[in-house]
Amino acid sequence: MASPSGFERGLDHGFDLDALPLRERKKIQTGIRLWRTAVALFAERGFDQVSVAEIAAAADVSKMTVFNYFPTKEDLVMGPMEQHLDEPARVVRERAPGTSAVAALREQFLAALGEFDPATGLNDDPVVLDVVRVIHRTPALLMRATAGFDQKAQTLLAAELLAQDPAHDELTARVAAAQLLAARLTLTGENQRRMLTGERAEDALPAALDATHRAFALVERGLGDYCADTP
Repeated sequence: MASPSGFERGLDHGFDLDALPLRERKKIQTGIRLWRTAVALFAERGFDQVSVAEIAAAADVSKMTVFNYFPTKEDLVMGPMEQHLDEPARVVRERAPGTSAVAALREQFLAALGEFDPATGLNDDPVVLDVVRVIHRTPALLMRATAGFDQKAQTLLAAELLAQDPAHDELTARVAAAQLLAARLTLTGENQRRMLTGERAEDALPAALDATHRAFALVERGLGDYCADTP
């Protein structure tokens, strides 16, 4: 099971904190404390009802310190999540020779499910669920999430696919990126929905794995005659 700091991977930049110098370790720990404090307040009172000054006071730091770590109030929620925006493009770029983009992204998502990575939506840690609830209840955050994962991540993936395509077919790259990310986002959304209804991540894992295989198979094979008129 993922630790309570699942989203905090974006804040610690993947470093082993114990191996860092004390100053760097304290800096990262302060960022994580600020993020956790903000999420707890937002979950309790609502994003729009909490000020940055109140977050600073609760974390026992100055308001300027908060902005040094998180340039905007929205970053206090979205920052760690947005570290994943380039993940699909990176997976394609780093895939093994002879592996298709579909296969690489499918295997990466399956592996992330097995680790209960919050980015897959299959994580029932209370802090992670608080983040999801805050985003769903706050139009500005939901719009930012949509813009990031529907647009920026898609642009990055399309550019990587185009760079890898010997034919350099821009239309195919854009359509493929849209289909691949739509599959990931649909799977993530369904996993989040199940977690928010109280289902345990471990119990939902088999169904999530099966859904992932089915979704990526649709992308791999195409929709074909799906919903064609029948005699």
